Amino acid sequence: MQSLFADALAQLSRPENSHALRDIHRGVERETLRITKQGRLAPTGHPKQLGSAFKHPLITTDYSEALMEFITPVANDISVTMQQLEDIHAHVYRHLGDDMLWPLSMPCFVGDEKDIVIAQYGSSHSGRMKTLYRQGLTHRYGGAMQIIAGVHYNFSLPESVWKVLAQQQGESLSQSFISQRYFHLIRNYKRVSWVIPYLFGASPAICKSFLQHTEDNIEFSEMGKGTVYRPYGTSLRMSDLGYTNKEQADLKITYNTLEEYVAGLRRAISTPSTRFRKIGVKVDGEYRQLNSNILQIENEFYSPIRPKRVTRAGETPTQALERGGVEYIEVRALDVNPFSSVGITAEQMRMLDVLLVYCALKPSPELSWDEQVLTDKNFNRVVMDGRNPRLTLLEQGYERPISDWLEELFADFHEVATLLDKAHQSTDFSLAVTAQYRSVLNPELTLSGQFMALLKDNKWDNSELGMQLAKKYKEQLTSASLQYFTEHEFEKLRDASVTAQHELERQDASTSFDVFLQEYFRRAKCKTPACD
Repeated sequence: MQSLFADALAQLSRPENSHALRDIHRGVERETLRITKQGRLAPTGHPKQLGSAFKHPLITTDYSEALMEFITPVANDISVTMQQLEDIHAHVYRHLGDDMLWPLSMPCFVGDEKDIVIAQYGSSHSGRMKTLYRQGLTHRYGGAMQIIAGVHYNFSLPESVWKVLAQQQGESLSQSFISQRYFHLIRNYKRVSWVIPYLFGASPAICKSFLQHTEDNIEFSEMGKGTVYRPYGTSLRMSDLGYTNKEQADLKITYNTLEEYVAGLRRAISTPSTRFRKIGVKVDGEYRQLNSNILQIENEFYSPIRPKRVTRAGETPTQALERGGVEYIEVRALDVNPFSSVGITAEQMRMLDVLLVYCALKPSPELSWDEQVLTDKNFNRVVMDGRNPRLTLLEQGYERPISDWLEELFADFHEVATLLDKAHQSTDFSLAVTAQYRSVLNPELTLSGQFMALLKDNKWDNSELGMQLAKKYKEQLTSASLQYFTEHEFEKLRDASVTAQHELERQDASTSFDVFLQEYFRRAKCKTPACD
């Protein structure tokens, strides 16, 4: 098995192929809560000066009006992605007034759930559907579960890499091959995804106020009056405290083939839920949720990684995958990095590239449901106790020390980093892996370890540290000069987004929302959006 990995590395390092990894495409989606100077959720709506949250390609909202989301255009240069992200943040800060952006994954003080205003997307049918979907999430899981912020990392390998791998396997390059290899990558990611909360988990502590909105009986230690934490925790955001759907496990959605995955998602959006049926769908003339199935729509499926293809008008995500195959993957296991003003660093991106290329090149046998359950157990162990030097993880049914497994992985990571350095004619990837290896030798150098050290050394509550960082980043970014975009470009995007929303609302004004929903779910069951 290792020889196949070594052969793939050797093929990609040949002079005629060494440039192949230069054209990796990336994009970042960063979520962040808008807060007041007092550290509470901002009660105001999405700032109108930023345009339409429904139609703006870069600046939108996620669950609530206060949960902002910033999306970078696709780029093949990490420095460009960072410039894009910094510019979006700088532009937004100039239109926030006294508000600030919360720099942590877990929310600030959470009082009454009535203070959490669901995101509003206007009166068009698709805009109303987006809001209603969020209303359904509120009834299903509670509003507090939906104001947790993360960072999503979108990643795709260039065709030149797939061509080399197809030749290695004696196959011709096709979209079917590419999709197959993306699922190959995803299975390996599932096996080692626990590395991400180990290195980059940054939510070992939370505001105590959040616990009143959860029923999970997790054992915590207390710090001061307002903070609870796990002594060895890494990412409470990714624990059962976060957004999960316990009924989803029964669906047994697997990643062995595109067809299996799509069938599992279709099953989820068409399988009735006894629990969610009790909520009701339309009660006294008012919708409470889109439907009472285990998933209202495919995006409700909770997973730390997703295969994706950009959808066309009228398509669902699975229809897009069936039409064109996998185009890229979305890594969803990243906490917001509190030590970065934009929630992620270039070094993190390089380490993620190394991890994902490793997953693409390493042999990846099919993953049974029982094996997938074990990978999820490993992930949860690291989320809850990842910095415990005596922690063990499950590998092929046996307990293995996490430190031993990390040593083995980092030996391979160094080889992948060397390959990426050769493609980029730099040492940046090797330096990133070397820097992260220090966290293997000393778990307290991880983001979660650094976070807990700051709390303890300064005798701060979680909220105090969050506010210190929020004020610092507001000052930095409000005065930052733009590097990639211009203010004129932001103004054009703002105006175009408002116009697009108004035009859609005009088109939908004379038709029925009920009929729109019925037609949407009829088409969602089909392989193509135009099926009869």
